[in-house]
Amino acid sequence: MEREEDDRQSHRGINGGSNKKMVIVFTGAAALLAVALNFAFNAFKSFKHRRETKDLAGSIVRVNLSGNEIRKLADRIIEESKAVHDAVASVHVDKVKYQDIMMLAELEARQFPLVQSCVFPRLVSTSEDVRQASAEAEQKINLYIGSCRKREDVYRVVKAFAAREEWINADTKSYVQSLVRDFEQNGLNLTSTKKEEVQRLLAQIDELSMQYVQNINNDCTFLLFTESELEGLPSELIQVFDRDNDEKIKVTLKSNHVLPILELCKVGATRRRIAVGYGQRCKEVNVPVLETLVQLRHKFARLLGYDNYAEFAVGSRMAKTSAKVFEFLEDLSTSLTDLAAKELAGLKELKLKEEGSNLFGIEDLLYYVKKFEEDRFHLDFRALKDYFPLSLVLQGIFKILQDLFGLKFEEIVSAEVWHEDVRVFSVFDLGTSYLMGYAYLDLFFRDGKYGQTCVLPLQNGSLSTNADRQVPVVLLMCEFLIEDGNTPALLRFSEVVSLFHEFGHVVHALCNRASLARFSGLRVDHDFVEIPGHVFENWCFESSILKLISGYYQDVTRPIKDDVCNSLRKWRYSFSALKLRQEILYCLFDQIIHSTDNVDFLELFKFLHPKVMLGLPILEGTNPASCFPHSAIGYEASCYSRIWSKVFAADIFASKFHDGGLNHHIGMQFRNKVLAPGGAKDPLECLLDFIGREPSIQAYIDSLAYSSV
Repeated sequence: MEREEDDRQSHRGINGGSNKKMVIVFTGAAALLAVALNFAFNAFKSFKHRRETKDLAGSIVRVNLSGNEIRKLADRIIEESKAVHDAVASVHVDKVKYQDIMMLAELEARQFPLVQSCVFPRLVSTSEDVRQASAEAEQKINLYIGSCRKREDVYRVVKAFAAREEWINADTKSYVQSLVRDFEQNGLNLTSTKKEEVQRLLAQIDELSMQYVQNINNDCTFLLFTESELEGLPSELIQVFDRDNDEKIKVTLKSNHVLPILELCKVGATRRRIAVGYGQRCKEVNVPVLETLVQLRHKFARLLGYDNYAEFAVGSRMAKTSAKVFEFLEDLSTSLTDLAAKELAGLKELKLKEEGSNLFGIEDLLYYVKKFEEDRFHLDFRALKDYFPLSLVLQGIFKILQDLFGLKFEEIVSAEVWHEDVRVFSVFDLGTSYLMGYAYLDLFFRDGKYGQTCVLPLQNGSLSTNADRQVPVVLLMCEFLIEDGNTPALLRFSEVVSLFHEFGHVVHALCNRASLARFSGLRVDHDFVEIPGHVFENWCFESSILKLISGYYQDVTRPIKDDVCNSLRKWRYSFSALKLRQEILYCLFDQIIHSTDNVDFLELFKFLHPKVMLGLPILEGTNPASCFPHSAIGYEASCYSRIWSKVFAADIFASKFHDGGLNHHIGMQFRNKVLAPGGAKDPLECLLDFIGREPSIQAYIDSLAYSSV
């Protein structure tokens, strides 16, 4: 049986392999079921509305640069940037004007697409030389940008302007304050001794963070099993594993080996052994590294005037304070207690029936969740894949975006691209024909391409001093398998959900109308940036939408059946209370160690685990702190953010799009009130304006209860 991704709302996402390129230009918000059949008949045809051009008007993004061109462009970027920073630094602090500071804003808007032109080839190019040049350029530019944020001469000028509070508008105020924050996070407002200490701490933190992650990546530990000990795994998976001289199966402690065993293996002792081994990775080396890292982060935060690192990390986010994060996590955990207990009781009963024991451990969670779902929902995800041809799903998304948000996608068939599979679309406002921006779609697997699904802004929208608007340009990348000669590219359902999520980011980038590039594209609050993607995911669980985007690949007039739509909706949240409490456990650990001194990591886990996981103890001999990379690099003190965005997105959908339909009026309100303001406006104010109140956790709790066991 094909293993469906455990994360029901992961990010993914289009058929670039065919020579028949398509654009959807439906109008109005007609009832979906009424148009579904006619829509499906046209699924694989070409469309009339195309624009043939090599250049994208308003875009200065450069594609297909050679390695040498990338290196030269990187040098020119740094040279121009240095000239502008020098010019700002030369202004006397008593004479600094708005126009002087705006030189930096104009520089950002002008250079961002050029920087991205240097950087994104590392992710997509088929040329090893180009990828290498792009990686070198990225490192060189990043080092230079870091040095700019340490320039005391520029800081003095910006700080002098900020002190006068002569704001032209709210965006200018936000921009100048963000500049000041960048400088002061490098210690430029401190004494020379403390500033040097900040720089030393930042260097140590970077080094140790990379060491922690590298230790995990380099771990080559494996365990040996007989075939009988791996009962339940499909033969094709067994064949993937290496063998030792005694023909025992070698299972590494990498997630791509561990997770299938935890989910599919019938032997409880094997699941436990694998889970313990997975939790013991790098225990001897990484626990002391993380302990040192946390101490250094606290020192760094206190030099900048914060009580602890959590307050520093959360202070610029929607949550604002660590106390608010704790309140959010604890309220959510408490609200889920009864449902999670009911879920756990159901799993224990299953284990008792299958293994004759109800001594349920955390290592049993994935296996019995999957078994319960198979018994209850009867969803064959391998067969379901045949109902989601990529081109049909993409057309459905275009129609939804048009009906909801008034966005019309038109393909540019002769645009310059870096690979023949890449497709480019102009995106227009349906009502005014105003050009909103451009979207590149590079969605098929190929050697050398970045192996994760993501949305990357290539050019941020902005408004110049002479009121000319620079349009946004965005790239969506996925790793779908290309079609063979006779079969179209087909999506797993998790990939359908992911494609919807990523188009939420595409729409956000295109509809962001911030006047300054720093607050445009996806440059918004980190607690807020995932919310549009999570909101948009909801539609692919609505029956009318599922019928619109599905059709058997040999006869696309046959969408999935009503009972399958029903099962998918319930499956979406099955056992989510128990899984979410497990996620909350790690978020609490992350927040506690970054808000408290001298925490014993193992003792903290031993206390939290049974408390949050309803009596289930931590696995003996493990210390999750040894292999918890989100606390080591990138997400320290902010692991909660993923849950935060999912919960508030559920509230938005339930309160405003509750019927699951494509309400154009509400969609345009969402576009104008939530997506358009960009990063210059407090996202909580945007949500208050749209919902009419502060966001709540209740809608998410209610959605989980819908799939109660």
